[in-house]
Amino acid sequence: MASDLTIQVTVAYSPRSRVVREIELHLASSSTVLQAVRASGLLQLFPSIDLQTGVVGIWGRKVGLNQTLRENDRVEIYRSLTVDPKMARRERFVKQGVRMTGLFAKKRPAAKVGHLPGE
Repeated sequence: MASDLTIQVTVAYSPRSRVVREIELHLASSSTVLQAVRASGLLQLFPSIDLQTGVVGIWGRKVGLNQTLRENDRVEIYRSLTVDPKMARRERFVKQGVRMTGLFAKKRPAAKVGHLPGE
């Protein structure tokens, strides 16, 4: 097997929180993200994946399905958000209370405003 004609990539998908499926593949050096996702078998394992409306990335950066892969790329299939991040932050703020967050968080006694402990 000629190593200059194939590349090794990983395709990752998290169907739910704290669960990640990773599939390692050896593909032709001219392979695209779409080809890697199809070859991984994740579309069959998780029929809820919709590549038409979903987002994919390589090492945390959003890319298109036609992006050409390189050696050791990690293709990530992102699921849609179930909760708006701003709404989740507001709910945490309400739950924790004003004294536990942001400017009102506990500081060490006699700390100057704007200074971090140990400075």
